[in-house]
Amino acid sequence: MSAPRGTAVIREAFATARAEGRAALIPYITLGYPTPERSFALAEAAIEGGADLLELGIPFSDPLADGPVIQRATQGALAAGTTVRVCLELAARLRRRHPWIPLLFMGYLNPLLAFGERAFCRACRKAGVDGLIIPDLPPDEAEEIEARCRDEDLATVYLAAPNTAEERLRMVCARSSSYVYLVSLTGTTGPRAKIPEGLPEFVARVRGLTGKPVAIGFGIATADQAAAAARIADGVIVGSAVVNRCDGGQCEERVRAFVADLRAAVGRDSLRAEEYRG
Repeated sequence: MSAPRGTAVIREAFATARAEGRAALIPYITLGYPTPERSFALAEAAIEGGADLLELGIPFSDPLADGPVIQRATQGALAAGTTVRVCLELAARLRRRHPWIPLLFMGYLNPLLAFGERAFCRACRKAGVDGLIIPDLPPDEAEEIEARCRDEDLATVYLAAPNTAEERLRMVCARSSSYVYLVSLTGTTGPRAKIPEGLPEFVARVRGLTGKPVAIGFGIATADQAAAAARIADGVIVGSAVVNRCDGGQCEERVRAFVADLRAAVGRDSLRAEEYRG
């Protein structure tokens, strides 16, 4: 039996995690860093460590939403010759090796437009990618890309921050086809000392607008922070703290062990997310 794809497999991953009394764990890997081949091994390490879904970053020269860790990784990936086609090839290899895990590309709009919207979405579908996260694409300007994604059964995921206006937040919730990506703070990606105050209220605000899963990202750097996020959200996204372990020797082992620690943390307590449903 073939694995489900697109929005269906993403929703299934969240449902499975919830049935097990935990949040879904979503690590991020920069494709091409430190080299394309090593990034493939690091992505496999994250899956082996217990990822429920996997974000795969497409490197771009001007990553506005990313902090210094991912910016550095992005520049390294570009220097190593990583292109959109290389990212598609790496995703296709991961799909062949791991047919059930949802794979989402996270990347900026310019490389997608340069590739061609229709051609890119077709190539994503062929490679086995399940969804797109485009942080610099506002939902009210995304009709053309959304149409191409629907044609290829690709999920669309939009981001919302604590300072997102109510009208825009409603649009983000409505137009995200599988889950809503909540940025835990105003600013770029990168480790923070603690989970921001007011995050439960932000999650409650979003839950009042949608029944879709909500996942928290940006700033989650430790297992304790992941556990705290897991108590109020359906998914926990960890990027810079994973990428930080992609340098030097034994990086696959370090990524695998760190993701395993995160996976244990997001199941440490029952989610109790119903407390924030209003």
